Amino acid sequence: MKLLILGGTIFLGRHLAEHALIRGWDVTLFHRGKHYPEILPRALKLIGDRDGNLDALAHGEWDAVIDTSGYFPRLVRASVELLQQRVGLYVFISSISVYKDYATCNLDETYPLTTLEGESSEKITGETYGALKALCERVVTQYFPNRNLIVRPGLIVGPYDISDRYTYWVRRIRNGGQILAPGKPEYPVQFIDVRDLANWILDMTEQQRIGTYNATGPGSFLTMNELLHKLRLALQSDCEFIWVNDDFLVKQGVGAYSELPLWVPLEGNSRYFSEVSAEKAIKAGLTFRSLEESAVNVLKWRDTIDFPLRSGMNQKREKELLNLWSPKKSNIFLSFQYKCLAELAI
Repeated sequence: MKLLILGGTIFLGRHLAEHALIRGWDVTLFHRGKHYPEILPRALKLIGDRDGNLDALAHGEWDAVIDTSGYFPRLVRASVELLQQRVGLYVFISSISVYKDYATCNLDETYPLTTLEGESSEKITGETYGALKALCERVVTQYFPNRNLIVRPGLIVGPYDISDRYTYWVRRIRNGGQILAPGKPEYPVQFIDVRDLANWILDMTEQQRIGTYNATGPGSFLTMNELLHKLRLALQSDCEFIWVNDDFLVKQGVGAYSELPLWVPLEGNSRYFSEVSAEKAIKAGLTFRSLEESAVNVLKWRDTIDFPLRSGMNQKREKELLNLWSPKKSNIFLSFQYKCLAELAI
């Protein structure tokens, strides 16, 4: 199978390329040559830039293209116009951030999408990211009607994840001590291992499947309490979790999903942020590896990389917050209560 990947050297794109090569596919990567240009020597590499330099894509035909780097409608339009007559299936990697809100439990692919007032905006923020992705989806479906696969992942975790959002928890738990656990123990969390996502996307591409799919995991309802304690066991850590509520964290200006990854105050239109339905993708073959395997693999990879974490709370800030919080609650009671919850979760 002849596959073109727009991107292909960072995180999901890199895993897609690696696994496609393992399958014996003919893989072409179009990228800027700025990140890890030496990797994947068996892939054909076309150097260019989506913003003004698509010359390298002027010739060639492929069975499918997987677009991992489309963020702005204008640039996606340039790609689809150029490839429309020379590619069979257009696979666009979108995001579950495209939905207008998360006020409905188990929302599926038919849920209304968010919109953007100034559709010419090309500045990615927490407010514009999802809407821009939704506009990119629209461009793909216009130019590749009945020949498009739209994939909407949630948080993607695993080796090569330079965002460090999930990695923060893995390393923090491995380091032990008292750990600030955000929100409520029963809050749900969702994420997907990049290797599970990449292999499923390649399966769907090979089968020439079309349509729109939410793609997040881990396949069954998972609480923050269950996740943290499973990671604690997998990493053989002696850490202790101190649960701190939303109100306190918000008042202290703690950044949701950045300073404390996986945490979002679940209220109002964000009430079901981490309960998006992936049932359609699961029925189409999406499977999930264990939390423990993902954690160990992430830690093994991250220990080979020598730069500070890009997400998560530094330990000085964490200690300051715990010192402020501790007098407000009985830690003895909380530790006993959530020790019991942890034992029930195992």
